[in-house]
Amino acid sequence: MRLRSYAHGSFIAFNLWPMKSGTMPFAVSLGALFLVWIGAALATADPSILPTPWTVAAIAWSEATDGPLFGHMIATLGRVAAAFLIAMGLGVALGLLLGRSKRANQWIGPWVVIFLNIPALVVIVLCYLWIGLNEVAAITAVAINKTAMMAVTMREGTAALDRSLTDLGQAFRLSRWAKFRHVTLPQLMPYLFASMRNGIAIIWKIVLVVEFLGRPNGVGFQIHLYFQLFETGYVLAYAFSFVALMLVIEYGLFATSERRANLWRPNVA
Repeated sequence: MRLRSYAHGSFIAFNLWPMKSGTMPFAVSLGALFLVWIGAALATADPSILPTPWTVAAIAWSEATDGPLFGHMIATLGRVAAAFLIAMGLGVALGLLLGRSKRANQWIGPWVVIFLNIPALVVIVLCYLWIGLNEVAAITAVAINKTAMMAVTMREGTAALDRSLTDLGQAFRLSRWAKFRHVTLPQLMPYLFASMRNGIAIIWKIVLVVEFLGRPNGVGFQIHLYFQLFETGYVLAYAFSFVALMLVIEYGLFATSERRANLWRPNVA
């Protein structure tokens, strides 16, 4: 079946590193960022305000080998993963519903807009007040903050589906599951990955605020501790350690998976 083989190409040919042709620009871009950082640190000439990259790297290495860096990163990563999975599940399901049903969008759409515009800090504080200073409140607050944004992205993707491909699937008498897997899902992949990338980028930042305000561990907790001690180097060491982990997830997981999922598109190299 040509339709099946055409769309099923979104699930084959896996490249382990998606930046084969972009490794040099990636490295040069990061290098330029470090040069700007070095220049700013030397111009400031005050390590308590802006330490050099090698000073921050030395602190991070010390915290990783002799300190609690990895334990706090694992705690933060666990909260990020839990909130991300909850937000993705609810956001994708809600987005598909709103994109497919005009009536559902009319009735539920205003709720989504309201949750989009409630400040994250308000949701965090309310969850702590209503549920308590515990993990359930922390993860719930983060998931609530992100679900609406994911739902909006998936709603737009569902509304933009190519109806001619759907009609073609019906002409081939594909089952409902087969149409979703081979016709609908490949078209939604760009929106899904946009939600995932944007979602995890925002979620981990909100998790830091949650930890800053009411958790006894995590990267946000450590940043709060060293903020009180006016230790800029330690704040940057913990922050950039988790940023490095997010870069690995972005380029080692999301970018690779997105490239694989979009191979069926003629304009994707």
